[in-house]
Amino acid sequence: MVNYTNRGMVALESCMGHEIAGPDRHERAQSAAHFASLGFPGCVGLIDGTLVKLSQRPRDDGETYFDRKSNYSLNVQVVCDENKRVIYFFAGMPGSCHDVTCLRLSSLWGRLNSPQLFDFGQYLLGDSSYVPLERLVCSYNRTGGDMDKVSFNTCIAHARVGNEHCIGILKARWHSLKEIRTQLKNAGENAYVIRWLQCCVILHNYLIWRKDDWSEDDHPIELEGEDEFRRPPHGVRDTNRRGIERRQEVQDLCLAFNRRPGGLLYR
Repeated sequence: MVNYTNRGMVALESCMGHEIAGPDRHERAQSAAHFASLGFPGCVGLIDGTLVKLSQRPRDDGETYFDRKSNYSLNVQVVCDENKRVIYFFAGMPGSCHDVTCLRLSSLWGRLNSPQLFDFGQYLLGDSSYVPLERLVCSYNRTGGDMDKVSFNTCIAHARVGNEHCIGILKARWHSLKEIRTQLKNAGENAYVIRWLQCCVILHNYLIWRKDDWSEDDHPIELEGEDEFRRPPHGVRDTNRRGIERRQEVQDLCLAFNRRPGGLLYR
């Protein structure tokens, strides 16, 4: 059984370059057109983090895997497009690590300004657990009663439903992602679990490509949503000047679009 499982994983991993790949320029243009219809011109993807529960406390440094939900888990960063296809994911960090920390340790961090991932003016959309960057527009941690910020957060939450559905479908399709039933004892076992997650993502993308639509009526998914415990940890502030300016630019365009007749904020 172990041998057959490993062979199946090797076969799936050979497809990774095709099934988990950043969009090309044409695909980014399609994504940008979709998100522009929601008031976010230039957005080409949605980013979020999720926790994959572990059934047992890891042997080494187990306390670092203890997360905000009082479980042992791994933090997984997921970037998806408007079709809920995963275009990037990063896994392996302990559940106690914050989304911002995981993003900074991922390969995506060093490629945020890469022309292979973004054209001029393009960016990812995230929740308040991230900090604003030129290529990452996120919602506000604290609005201070500013109705423009409150409205902008509402628009982002509306657009980001696709990412929450993507993660929900991924976990609903592959029940092993609800709880990894093994104990991490060494780096090899950690790498094996990451490979397992990777294979689940490959199959998820393959089914989307085959247009195997997920019926929420027959198979309801669990949405994780956003909570205050996922806000950037103390000491991590919105200090990227260009990122703050970029968020303000996107906010102005978003609010102007969604306050028109028929828009999300139209009253």
